[in-house]
Amino acid sequence: MKPLRVVVAAVGAAALLAGGFLLLRGGDTAPPPRDHLAVAPVVVRPNVLVDAQGAVLEELAGDCSASRYPYVCMRAKEELDADLLRRGGLTIATAIDQRTQRAAQQGIDRYVRREDAPVAAQAMIVPGTGEIRALAASRALGPGNNLPGGRFGFQHGTTAMVYTLAAALESGMRYDDGFPYLSQYRAANYHAFKNCKGQNVAEPSFSILNRQRDHGAFTTLRSGTRAAENTFFMKLTEKVGLCKSVQMAQRLGLKRADDLPLMEYETFSLGVNEVDPVALAGSYATLAARGRRCEPRLVTEVRGDTGVVRAFPARCQEALEPAVADAVTGVLAEALAKGPLKGLGRDAAGMEGTTNEFSSAWYAGYTPDLAAAVALGDPRGAVKHKLSDITIGGRRYRQVEGTSIPGPIWTSSMAEALAGSPGTAFTEPDLARFGGCRDNCAP
Repeated sequence: MKPLRVVVAAVGAAALLAGGFLLLRGGDTAPPPRDHLAVAPVVVRPNVLVDAQGAVLEELAGDCSASRYPYVCMRAKEELDADLLRRGGLTIATAIDQRTQRAAQQGIDRYVRREDAPVAAQAMIVPGTGEIRALAASRALGPGNNLPGGRFGFQHGTTAMVYTLAAALESGMRYDDGFPYLSQYRAANYHAFKNCKGQNVAEPSFSILNRQRDHGAFTTLRSGTRAAENTFFMKLTEKVGLCKSVQMAQRLGLKRADDLPLMEYETFSLGVNEVDPVALAGSYATLAARGRRCEPRLVTEVRGDTGVVRAFPARCQEALEPAVADAVTGVLAEALAKGPLKGLGRDAAGMEGTTNEFSSAWYAGYTPDLAAAVALGDPRGAVKHKLSDITIGGRRYRQVEGTSIPGPIWTSSMAEALAGSPGTAFTEPDLARFGGCRDNCAP
């Protein structure tokens, strides 16, 4: 047993010596301490938004809710990729005109307060170029709104009737074509409406009513549009075809706010899709430009220290025959002139947007030089937070229609934005082609 203990002791001693040797050697060869070098932090210069004249609007904030122009900030980030913005030090040229921007903001502020639960927003776009001249809102949107990323969208109501009207005129119908008045509409069968895939989407168990009282008369394209008559446009959509109405909206530039395809329901012409003011104003701008569709764009150019980093030229195409666009404009001009808003004192056309059960309210319209759309709704969700029995801007409303608040905002903003500029005339409709009636005449 003694030899064994000696061996173990010897091995242990050797291990200690070896360990000591390694420790000593490691200590001898360790690098000498370095002097600590001061490293300057990397500073990313802010990106700056400038208007169409080159004047600074503000720095592009990381959080658009802190921006002076939250809707402009939000749209700029949508149009620019994040990798580009992370470079910093960029000058982002926009199409914003500060006079038009003030007009849009002041128009909203007259009728909707920042502390109101519903939010109002407005987009103003130049027909024929797609340049966004103004983006204004009653307040910034943040967490809790109905779409991610600070975006929002509301059902646009009866403003959607314009697309079915355009499809009807393109198909050969005339101003005085129409149908006997219906106090309610119900599809006769499931195949009364087919989507663009050919699927039956009619709801025979569902009845559509009018907001206005029965007038017991024959309804035409002109009178039905002027009254925003639900039952008439259901019958018109059935005659023209749901798919043609949807395709017309797409051709003119309408898109959903969540980037999903437009919903193809039988009530399409009553505005069941959730859209944002830019998309709606852009589609109406196509009519103002006599069928020339231009993609809405806020950013026109991005510049860095070495010059232009990226340019954003106009992207336009012919979406509708000019004569058809002029015919639609003729109907909408009459709807505005004979409606409660009375017009702008210059050539203008427009359409109110009232939704089922007053979940949101809109107004959209245009002159040859400027198109605008105003939206009003509760970003927490329209199903639970409707625009009825509500106080907005210090005034109590039993129910909010398109001409209650959005219409006056639109009129005020457009009048101020266009003040002092020469009035441009619409091209007169071709009455030889679109006047009178053809097949669906009053008895």
